[in-house]
Amino acid sequence: MRIKDHFLSQEIFEIKETETKGVFKTSPIPSNISKYYESEDYISHHQDSGSFKEKLYKFLQSFNLQYKKNILADRIKKGSKVLDYGCGAGEFVKYIENDFETFGFEPDADARKAVVSKISKATVLDNIQNIPDQSLDAITLWHVFEHIENQDEMLEQFHGKLKEKGLLIIAVPNPTSYDAKHYKEYWAAYDVPRHIYHFSKIGMENLISKKPGWKMRKIKPLVLDSFYISMLSEKYKKSPLFWLKAVIYGTISNVKALFSNEFSSLIYIIEKR
Repeated sequence: MRIKDHFLSQEIFEIKETETKGVFKTSPIPSNISKYYESEDYISHHQDSGSFKEKLYKFLQSFNLQYKKNILADRIKKGSKVLDYGCGAGEFVKYIENDFETFGFEPDADARKAVVSKISKATVLDNIQNIPDQSLDAITLWHVFEHIENQDEMLEQFHGKLKEKGLLIIAVPNPTSYDAKHYKEYWAAYDVPRHIYHFSKIGMENLISKKPGWKMRKIKPLVLDSFYISMLSEKYKKSPLFWLKAVIYGTISNVKALFSNEFSSLIYIIEKR
């Protein structure tokens, strides 16, 4: 499948299935991949601009933050140690720091500064090797795992940092959702080449089943993602009334997913064995 980088470069990339069925990889991966993040509009790092897109993002984000926090609170005790890997500008780190002993890892220096300016208790890291082995109760990656090329290496590192029965919580877009099939090459969550990997539900289950020391415990939806992804997709198509169409197709996607479980984004709750 050939996909354009609608967000920034307008370059064309291919998405090809890997040796793990249901897991796909963007090709080629640019050697200067950091250049493809250099935009004030990149939602993970930019400051408040007051645009409609960002206001909608922040509105949906407020619900998602509580939902994500509840996933942790239902499974680990208050005061447990949590690492948010790839924490961006630190919204989740800030949201949970009063309930958990919270660490945020972010490789981008500007984003780390944004995190530090928001938090009061959490610890911000530029290297997770500073965290002792077998010390964490949970590691979260909210729309981060798809950006990581050396995934085998990182899964080993996460395994080493977690306590026995610690949780690895990974949220990624789902290319077998209704909205992905509807928008096809315009589906915003392909986000090539920044998204290096793409995981169907079966693909993520296959990936984890092949890795010793992990067990898939539960899969949960990120229901609101369908609306934001649909809005961006409509904008890429230059659709009039893009916001209205986003509501329509985001709703259709979620209703269909109630029966298929193929939501626009999925959260995988994985336990260290």
